[in-house]
Amino acid sequence: MDHHEELPSAVAAEALLALADEHHARPARPLGTREAAGHLVKVYALEAPGRTVTDADAAAALQVAEDHLTLGRLRGSLGLAVLIVHAGGDGDYVLVHSWIEGDMADLAVFVGPVGRPDLLRPGRAGLAPCVWEAAVLAHEREAFSRHVLDGTGPLGERLTAWGADTVEGTVR
Repeated sequence: MDHHEELPSAVAAEALLALADEHHARPARPLGTREAAGHLVKVYALEAPGRTVTDADAAAALQVAEDHLTLGRLRGSLGLAVLIVHAGGDGDYVLVHSWIEGDMADLAVFVGPVGRPDLLRPGRAGLAPCVWEAAVLAHEREAFSRHVLDGTGPLGERLTAWGADTVEGTVR
């Protein structure tokens, strides 16, 4: 498409430009690797301006992840997962991403009002990660491929390297 041509009618130019004007980086920080429902789970906090992921938020999200991962083996889980606890601008989000058989992944997104982990529920069908969550998951795809799939040496060493390879700082 030539930049001088008119945009296709499906492009919401004003909405895209408004998003671009408001877009900002968000801090991401690793909260360690934990065990839940027979899985190694790498945990992250993502925080919108003015929001903080507390220890209680992380514990509640880990419980959501454990409940979801309990049936992971039935979905082909390989026992590795990533948990994102996102204190968003418009609510709280918990993403549980696990690696499954056939070089595939399983993703569950839970949503709820600010500060009410008891009200986290599965997101609507088709809901996908936001730009900040996707940045963390993109890093995790690379870390999984680099350390676990393409790594050498004993599996325990590969998993240790995977667990240590985290996103820290701002994500866009």
